[in-house]
Amino acid sequence: MSEEKSAVPAWEQRFRAARVSLPDWAEDAPDRALYVSNATGTYEVYAWDRATDAHRRVTDRPNGTTDAELSPDGRWIWWFDDQDGDEFGVWRRQPFAGGPDEEAVPGLAASYSAGLALGRDGTVVVGRSTDEDGTTLHLRRAGATEPVEIYRHEEYGGVADLSHDGTLLALDHTEHGDAMHSAIRVYRLTADSVETVAELDEVTGRDEPRGVACLGFAPVEGDTRMLVAHQRTGRWEPMIWDVATGAETALPLRDEQGRELPGDVSAQWRPGAAELLVEHEYEARSELFSYALADGRLTRLDTPRGTVGGATPRPDGTVEYLWSSAAEPSAVRSTAGTVVLRAPGPVPPGSVPVEDVWVDGPGGRVHALVQRPANGPGPYPTVFEIHGGPTHHDSDSFTAGPAAWLDHGFAVVRVNYRGSTGYGQAWTDALRERVGLIELEDIDAVRTWAVDSGLADPGRLVLSGGSWGGYLTLLGLGVQPENWSLGLAAVPVADYHTAYADEMEALKSLDRTLFGGTPEEVPERFSASSPLTYVERVRVPVYISAGVNDPRCPIRQIENYVERLEQLGTPHEVYRYDAGHGSLVVEERIKQLRLEIDFVRRHLATADGGTAAATAPEAGARTAAGTGETV
Repeated sequence: MSEEKSAVPAWEQRFRAARVSLPDWAEDAPDRALYVSNATGTYEVYAWDRATDAHRRVTDRPNGTTDAELSPDGRWIWWFDDQDGDEFGVWRRQPFAGGPDEEAVPGLAASYSAGLALGRDGTVVVGRSTDEDGTTLHLRRAGATEPVEIYRHEEYGGVADLSHDGTLLALDHTEHGDAMHSAIRVYRLTADSVETVAELDEVTGRDEPRGVACLGFAPVEGDTRMLVAHQRTGRWEPMIWDVATGAETALPLRDEQGRELPGDVSAQWRPGAAELLVEHEYEARSELFSYALADGRLTRLDTPRGTVGGATPRPDGTVEYLWSSAAEPSAVRSTAGTVVLRAPGPVPPGSVPVEDVWVDGPGGRVHALVQRPANGPGPYPTVFEIHGGPTHHDSDSFTAGPAAWLDHGFAVVRVNYRGSTGYGQAWTDALRERVGLIELEDIDAVRTWAVDSGLADPGRLVLSGGSWGGYLTLLGLGVQPENWSLGLAAVPVADYHTAYADEMEALKSLDRTLFGGTPEEVPERFSASSPLTYVERVRVPVYISAGVNDPRCPIRQIENYVERLEQLGTPHEVYRYDAGHGSLVVEERIKQLRLEIDFVRRHLATADGGTAAATAPEAGARTAAGTGETV
């Protein structure tokens, strides 16, 4: 390593190191693949001809691009074109080999995306979501020039899948008004009609709603079987549903010792539809299995302990997967024992393994992931890095933000509070009506453990997070003002009444489910869960970063909160950047971290009365799913 390179701090090396996502490949042309990489300093879409190992950047936009899909024959790359990260745009396409972009479905105005399905015969189904129209689906048949609207509903829904022969269309929808538990409808597409042929709804008329979601039609011509995720047993697991006959086939997933897999289980078809690739998620880690439909045999695939961030079965029988752990950076690996795709340039420095901690909370045992710095025994200044979502979870995976804290002598604690996924439906569904307050109870239980165990210095506790984690940060500073020394909130909900008015329709639907109504119908619930309600109680310095084009946590509601901080004279700083719900530009992320570093230096007291030099979490990297590494 050169002297200049070695002078770059490890935390910056982690952000600047190139990353690649798990490649997606064309089903009928498996040598044609797409992936996302930040190799140029901005996350963009790349085409990869695996036969020649030729790589080509497909998109080149100032604020980056991540949403793209290949047509089944591999001829076309579709990508979603929004404006400066506002997620409101149209689909464009270009030939796989390169060429000018064109508007993929002329006649459709810009919208939020609600899914896309591309058929082998040229059939296209585009899902759109807007405040005015709710969810609409538009069908353009092979050979037609104009799309036709085939579905409209005020509640959120999305295109799920087209069958292999393009005659069946699956829709995941929430027409029943419960955005946390979707239902499935299947349509038959003929030359001149669209008719409903099957429904799977485990919500309507039930005291305990259970969600179902389409995992994909069998990849075989004329096969009417669909792989479905369901919650009938109180967790997510797969089954097979034949939409033509209505027959359902349970999948008894037991390991080689005959034990049922705990935690949540998902699956996808392997080529030929004789086997499934099973993805098992349990206690913040994941692993892969192959399941033979003929005899029900479940065989574990050899993956290291950590987190599988995505997997895809290849026609040659291998499985490619994106893997990392808290200590080791991500890589695209194969069950053949090779690294499939490596980002150019140096591998980022590793970090510290996580420890599992279980703490008794008011709603049950709370799982936390703990990392300790390598600078002697505690108690340490400690960052509680709160994940977003809220239906998401922290895992044993590599993220640059927590690693940066550790480099600067902080312990890091991440809490999978009630509302998190991966611990059963009851844990996730507990997040109702007392929104935000429930999560803070679990965070407080872990905070108490961290102090009592000698891990955390009670005078140097930082509450931090992005998106829903940023919301919980602002709420926690007001609801539990005695608990925290400093707050760092990235793209947060700050004023829930105004946030609801301005946010994208899909999140309005989620909020109505969480709170049991709109702000007009249940104003007291929105007020009880809004950080603005408690802003007068905030007694520590607050740092806020916000995207001016953010459709998820819009800027106006953040400005309302900031204005109140100014009126109260509460120490605070705000950084506004020209993007949406986070940034896809590496230098922008580093800039945000540097600003947070400076804020922490000036405001976080050390035990001897000075200030602690520290860095802060990855403020620009939060996605719709929450906090984490964006690739």
